[in-house]
Amino acid sequence: MSPQRRIPLLLLLAAVAVAGCQGKPGQGADDQAADKTPAIPVETAEAQLGSISAAYSGTATLEARRETDVVARVGGVVEKLLAEEGDQVKAGQVLARLDDDQLALEVQQARASLGKLKQDFQRKQQLNKRKLISNADFETAKYDLAAQQAALQMAELKLKWTEIRAPFDGVVTERMIKVGNMVQANQQTFHIADFKPLIANVFVPETELARLQAGQPATLRVDALPDTRFQGSVERINPAVDPQSGTFKVVVRAEDPQHRLRPGMFARVRIVHDVRKDTLLIPRTAIVNEDGREYVFQVSDGVAHQVDVSLGLRDDRQVEVTRGLKAGATVVTVGQNSLRDGAAVAVAGNSGDSQSLAAQQGE
Repeated sequence: MSPQRRIPLLLLLAAVAVAGCQGKPGQGADDQAADKTPAIPVETAEAQLGSISAAYSGTATLEARRETDVVARVGGVVEKLLAEEGDQVKAGQVLARLDDDQLALEVQQARASLGKLKQDFQRKQQLNKRKLISNADFETAKYDLAAQQAALQMAELKLKWTEIRAPFDGVVTERMIKVGNMVQANQQTFHIADFKPLIANVFVPETELARLQAGQPATLRVDALPDTRFQGSVERINPAVDPQSGTFKVVVRAEDPQHRLRPGMFARVRIVHDVRKDTLLIPRTAIVNEDGREYVFQVSDGVAHQVDVSLGLRDDRQVEVTRGLKAGATVVTVGQNSLRDGAAVAVAGNSGDSQSLAAQQGE
């Protein structure tokens, strides 16, 4: 192509390009960009009035309020077992019997000696009235009688101790002896625990000391029963802080009418220390935190507006809004990472479908 013909063609292409850039009559450059920017898919939720609570969460191992090793008070051979592991027992119930033949004979011997000393004392008492024996001889007889009475009581007590008894109501969690075993005095024979109630000793950082107090409600979850939430309450608080760990002990009582909890279970404990009712709530996923500033995207007429908010109590799912929103406001819960103030949005669903949209957007 000759140079004379190339120049008119270049002028024509330039004119077409300029016309294309002008767009529609009366439309500015920003409007043209908005027309070309697609609406961003988001999920939303509505700010609603409701109740929310603040709580401290910790872990603990469940313990019986009362548990002890039952020991033999006297030595002897185990003659009979009357309780097994897992048995419910009452205070004073006989758990085992030791061979008592020797101690029974000692009781008979002590009783016979006491009878003889009683006769001797009565005789010397009469002689003392008639001044036929010295006061010293009479006092000796009186002392011997009292000593033998005590010896008889001790022999009877040891005979009674051949019956090993439960010290309180509870459950036998361990049996340590068998029939025919020779046990010694103070030897452990059974372990008994009182499951009503079970307690959890939660060690809480000292920063929470001012928030927690006796009587506050609590909930407990255990791995063995993951779908069950057990109710409880703070029974007492140790006001002393351990200087080594910087924690203080909170005793939580677990309510378990069906007796499903067991000592030794690992529990997750949540102690509620503040409750707000009829307050404005939104999902926690709606909050954007940027350099210490917290805000949400409020949707109105298909456009997302950035709104600063002040927040109060929080739990696992919701957060209290104390300033910035009103009841009924629609806020973005999924997709806000792609938003800017004034961006056009397309509501793809409510917060209940968050997993599907998050997977779609790769969030």
